[in-house]
Amino acid sequence: MLSTSDLLQLSARGIRPEEINQQVDYFKQGFPWMNLEKSATIGDGIVRFSDADLASHIERFESRRSSLNLLKMVPASGAATRMFKSLFEYISSGQPNKESDLFFSQKESFAFYQELASITPDGSSEVDVLKVLLGASGMEYGSLPKGLLKFHQYPAGARTPLEEHLVEAAEYASDGQKARLHFTVSPEHRGRFEALVAQLSPIWSSHFGIEFEVTFSEQKPATDTVAVNMDNSLFREDDGSLLFRPAGHGALLENLNDLTADIIFIKNIDNVVPDHLKQATIQYKKALAGLLLWILEGISYLEMRLKGELKPALIEEALLEIKTYLGFEVSADFAFLSLDAQAAALLEILGRPTRICGVVKNTGEPGGGPFWCQDAVGNLTLQLVESAQVDMSNGSQKALFAGSTHFNPVDLVCATRGKDLLAYRDMSTGFITEKTKDGKSLKAQELPGLWNGAMANWNTLFVEVPLETFNPVKTVTDLLRPAHQNA
Repeated sequence: MLSTSDLLQLSARGIRPEEINQQVDYFKQGFPWMNLEKSATIGDGIVRFSDADLASHIERFESRRSSLNLLKMVPASGAATRMFKSLFEYISSGQPNKESDLFFSQKESFAFYQELASITPDGSSEVDVLKVLLGASGMEYGSLPKGLLKFHQYPAGARTPLEEHLVEAAEYASDGQKARLHFTVSPEHRGRFEALVAQLSPIWSSHFGIEFEVTFSEQKPATDTVAVNMDNSLFREDDGSLLFRPAGHGALLENLNDLTADIIFIKNIDNVVPDHLKQATIQYKKALAGLLLWILEGISYLEMRLKGELKPALIEEALLEIKTYLGFEVSADFAFLSLDAQAAALLEILGRPTRICGVVKNTGEPGGGPFWCQDAVGNLTLQLVESAQVDMSNGSQKALFAGSTHFNPVDLVCATRGKDLLAYRDMSTGFITEKTKDGKSLKAQELPGLWNGAMANWNTLFVEVPLETFNPVKTVTDLLRPAHQNA
């Protein structure tokens, strides 16, 4: 199936032939559906902080942060093209639409409007204004990543999401001396990110009295997946070479695996707010980190005891602890293991990467939610599940998914030090999509999502966070919402 030239192409990308064979097998067989057992709810997989809990976890984090290596990771790859979909449609059709009408009726409310107005010729039509905003000869917003767009207006000028993340990081991802951030970016935009950081870092270092250490990485070519024709044969370019495509945000697990820190905060690039609305985010980030520190202490204590004298009562205590705080309930077969084998199994669970995921009340936003899921051997684990992973033709599974009380806003606090994260990925949780190339239909494959299957075998606990901490910008007019206005 693979020719000599194919093997050379794979070698240049750092991809092993067996990876391609596995991908083709997934194209042929499809991916198995997730087996939802029940929604995670308050008291059963989801923790709700009392005021006292919130204060206690924040205090724990504050008391230890100076001795911790903290890092904030922000996936910031990809152009913001979809953010302007309706405006592009106006340009191509010449016909205004609901979103373009809203855009022009409140154009002065956008943080980028002052710049747009200054470079747009007088008397320009609406379509011409949009061409200046989106086009390569203007502001290039149609091809730039969200991180470089002007989101929020301040008296001193407009801020990009990149700048808002720097400000946030100073508040909770700093040890008091240094704030570390890592952005994953696309190669064509890396220079602009680096230039903006070089411009902003001295300003905010002076303001906060700390150093900013900002690093960047790009999605690795070795994580790209091969495309196939609709009959599952390998899709080839006109020159006979294989076609590879980026494998979605799950590919960034490799980038996360390269990072070293005691605690890593993960948050999407577009989920930022102006300063006067940041307090809830800052408080809950600190509280999630404080809870994680407490759980890690509990893990170390249990590990020590399980390596000592074993008694059935200790095993029962450990089972309750890992279900309550690590999102893992063992299968019925566990009871038939010897005491030593039970301890070994529990130590393996305790040794996994650990994450706490903030979740918000479900308000109908598209995306995944928190569930208890059954794995292939009957264990129940807490997972973040997307709709594409659920068999919607199965009435009970569809109802379970629709009935989820909470939603995943991508708000993670992780402990990964010393772990090979690739070993904890469930490769059977990828996605298959249909695309076109040069007018030809093809099938593409995405790796398990970064906070879904890529973290399937992590210890997981969900915490309810305030809805005001979730303010994504999916379309340009989302910037008109109160959460993004700085009046």
